[in-house]
Amino acid sequence: MIQRRLFTTVSRMVEEAKKLAGYAAVDNHVKNNQAIGIGSGSTIVHAVKRLAERVKEENLNVFCVPTSFQARQLIIENDLTLTDLDRHPELDVAIDGADEVDSDLNLIKGGGGCLTQEKIVAACAKSFIVVADFRKDSKNLGEQWKKGIPIEVIPMAYMPVSKALQGQFGGVAELRMAISKAGPVVTDNGNFLLDWKFDKVHDWNTINTAIKMIPGVVDTGLFINMAERVYFGMEDGTVSVRDKPAL
Repeated sequence: MIQRRLFTTVSRMVEEAKKLAGYAAVDNHVKNNQAIGIGSGSTIVHAVKRLAERVKEENLNVFCVPTSFQARQLIIENDLTLTDLDRHPELDVAIDGADEVDSDLNLIKGGGGCLTQEKIVAACAKSFIVVADFRKDSKNLGEQWKKGIPIEVIPMAYMPVSKALQGQFGGVAELRMAISKAGPVVTDNGNFLLDWKFDKVHDWNTINTAIKMIPGVVDTGLFINMAERVYFGMEDGTVSVRDKPAL
């Protein structure tokens, strides 16, 4: 009973932290007549809710580009205006979550399997803003997130890519398997996901480029030099802000 209460308390704390981060990002970065990239994941649910509130309260005119089927459904369910990169190839801001953030604002993303769309949308935005709870904050990638770096691959190439990853960079690359169905997870693009569990801290910019050069790799869950600011919802009910380090 005590363990259950403790779990419930922690869960509520984490959920409140996600809400704080999501609300802060929308309040500080969304303005009228903007095209906005809407990310994926549990923290984004709160950001979209706050966006819908502001649209109604302030009569904002905004256009939302989703990064996934989940994001698309969130936009529709909250009566926001759905658009795409064909109509809005240049976005004012993109707001998304992260699985882990290091001290230089490098990210691991793709735990939910939407990394390629998320990276495309983030790259189209003038400002890429990240929202996360306190559990995602690390000095170095891999300290908190232990599931590896997601890598989207063409299905026929998953085994050669796995061998290339392990041979060139060490660690273990595992094909992500589905939970509620037999077989591997399939992305919105019809591809497979490898989770590369690295065994040391790397130069992530160099590694990211090298992995993307392996034939069959679509993209990686390493978001290097992309985030402008991260909002962390903290345990004590505050929001911690980390900006991109000055060059």
